[in-house]
Amino acid sequence: MTVAILHNEVPPDASQDELDVLVQVETVGQALKTLGYETSPVPLSLDLGKTLDKLPALRPAFAFNLVESVGGVGRFIYFAPAMLDHLRIPYTGCNTHALYTTTDKLRTKRLLRDSGLPTPAWATLTDLQPGAAFFPPPCIVKPVCEDASVGLDEDALVADPDILKETLMERSAKYGDCFAEAFIRGREFNLSVLAGERGPEVLPPAEICFVDYPQDKPRIVGYRAKWETTSFEYKHTVRSFRFPDEERTLIERLRQIALRCWEIFGLRGYARVDFRVDENGGVWVLEINANPCISPDSGFVAAAGQAGLTFEQVIKRILRDSWKG
Repeated sequence: MTVAILHNEVPPDASQDELDVLVQVETVGQALKTLGYETSPVPLSLDLGKTLDKLPALRPAFAFNLVESVGGVGRFIYFAPAMLDHLRIPYTGCNTHALYTTTDKLRTKRLLRDSGLPTPAWATLTDLQPGAAFFPPPCIVKPVCEDASVGLDEDALVADPDILKETLMERSAKYGDCFAEAFIRGREFNLSVLAGERGPEVLPPAEICFVDYPQDKPRIVGYRAKWETTSFEYKHTVRSFRFPDEERTLIERLRQIALRCWEIFGLRGYARVDFRVDENGGVWVLEINANPCISPDSGFVAAAGQAGLTFEQVIKRILRDSWKG
């Protein structure tokens, strides 16, 4: 039985975050072979016709969808499940609608707000009219449709409202449409969710600790913290799964919101919800990651390990949840 491992085509000059998908292809492929499947990697580029021809010729039983962008554009991530829907090939992970929705951070935030879940206030360029009040500084400027912390660095943090519009315009020209989000000072948490026989299971929560950060250094999980292995940010941004007993209420609150996000966004297979907890203990949802990274060193795989799951067991549970619609 052949499985097509669908992934974004990686260019010769690829950045580290783009190269990571090849690690996922190899790791997932090994796990699928252990489970008794034959695998065939299939790259997806903006030449959609090439993939539309190749996939039916393989006649795969299903596709394992690892596509994170198409042609280097994050907002095109939904092309992969849309193509598979068109070809009527079953696939793993979230469906077209869920990926389309969660890739757009503004659409995600509106749905969170409308569902009564806490998400930081935000503003777009069109909101920044003269005299308009939106939220007090500082704020962080984020690309609307990029993931992997692309476009997140210290320059994305804006403390002066007078330069916010200019910053939004500059960063939108570089990274695509951007928006400003109220910066939540405090702690950062990742909660990974994996499908199970009795429904979605929240894996052990992780806190991202900013170790030995200077007082004036912004505590953000930016691009350097994720991908530049020699940087201060990478070496001093540490994942922790240990929490004192007195934080049980907070952890349960995070867990319940993560499950609610799974339900609201129609997630499937696996996902990750990123949070900030402010200095008063308030919980804020930053974003929903459908089909998050599952490289061996990823936060999702680390959380699964804390739950006592092997990588093959994770893949089996993703597969089992993929045919439910």
